[in-house]
Amino acid sequence: MWRLGFFFHEIAFGLLSVFIPLYVVSQAIGGSLVDLGIMTSAALFLSIPASFFWGYICDKTRRFKLYILLSFISATALLYLFTLATNVLTFVILYAVMSMLHVAHEAPKNVLIAEHYSREEWGKSYALYEGFTEIGWLIGLLVGLFAAATALSANYILILCSGLNLVAFVLSIFLVADPVLIFERRLVSIEKKIDFTYRGVGTFSKLVDGFSIRDKLKAESFPAFGAALALFSLASSLFFTPLPIFFVQELSFPTSMVFMVYMLSSGGAVLGYFLAGRSASSSGAKAYMRRMVLLRSSLVFLLVIAVNFVFSTTVLASVILFMLGFAYAFYYILTLSLSMELIPAGRSGLFDGLVGLGAASGSFLGPFLAETLGFLPQFLIASFVFLLAFLVLKIFA
Repeated sequence: MWRLGFFFHEIAFGLLSVFIPLYVVSQAIGGSLVDLGIMTSAALFLSIPASFFWGYICDKTRRFKLYILLSFISATALLYLFTLATNVLTFVILYAVMSMLHVAHEAPKNVLIAEHYSREEWGKSYALYEGFTEIGWLIGLLVGLFAAATALSANYILILCSGLNLVAFVLSIFLVADPVLIFERRLVSIEKKIDFTYRGVGTFSKLVDGFSIRDKLKAESFPAFGAALALFSLASSLFFTPLPIFFVQELSFPTSMVFMVYMLSSGGAVLGYFLAGRSASSSGAKAYMRRMVLLRSSLVFLLVIAVNFVFSTTVLASVILFMLGFAYAFYYILTLSLSMELIPAGRSGLFDGLVGLGAASGSFLGPFLAETLGFLPQFLIASFVFLLAFLVLKIFA
């Protein structure tokens, strides 16, 4: 039940995920693709130190509910203030402030799940949370489709999203509770060190006894994992930030069609989240994670081929967006579970910081490359960065 507040929060941000890019380049604000890139990258760069701070402070104070409530109530207030913004600069400033406060709920949410459940249940628990809230995101896109079809004004949409976050705040006051004991992540860390020591002693004993050694004694590398995490986030942001503009300007989709395509992507993510929970605790979890990164690289490349050579671009683009959502959900659950093993207590914001670093870079480069080189070269670059992330995971992690 504690997830219910997050559900309403995701409805709002599902709607905003398509609405904000289109609103920034509309006549009401008068922005461009570069303005969109500057806004999103500035917000994400500022959210990186914020992620570290919120992750550190929630672990330090052992208060998680407080920062979740702060995130929801700040989004409520700032989304209302958006209705008063009449130029790009004001909108950018408000968006940046909202991003720094919005990430206050991310690290506490991850820790709450890790501490409420045993390691064997992490994958299923994260999948349940993400799948449930992704349904909220999907509903938000459906609301956006309705708003576009009925020509609902931008101010009404922003007020609606503000109200949804207020509902999330009120529900979380009553439903979210801090864990009584906080030890699960430390226990997992100790278990991993003992397991590595045990395997090392076993390998040394075989060497002393003259046996040939075929087993690899390799500790998991967080630097390599973190680099792949940032690269994947970079590629995702590089591809997705200007994507709504691509659909409108290059493929001549009406706004309602853009929401429909994104609904398919969200539907793929819902399916991926619920299927990923079964694989997160399996021995092949890392292999699944690598395959999802490679699949994303292939799908983005396939979209470029489809736009250039296929007549039914709408159908194929919809299928590709569905598969991209599925691949992301599968990847995200596996990496989130693994990150809770590798990141020590007190640094739970590191995961969101690395994701933010890649997303911030990509959110500027995506619109910038789209405006200077064109959308299709930008997509090819995103596909290559996905491939690079796959190679880092394959070779070093």
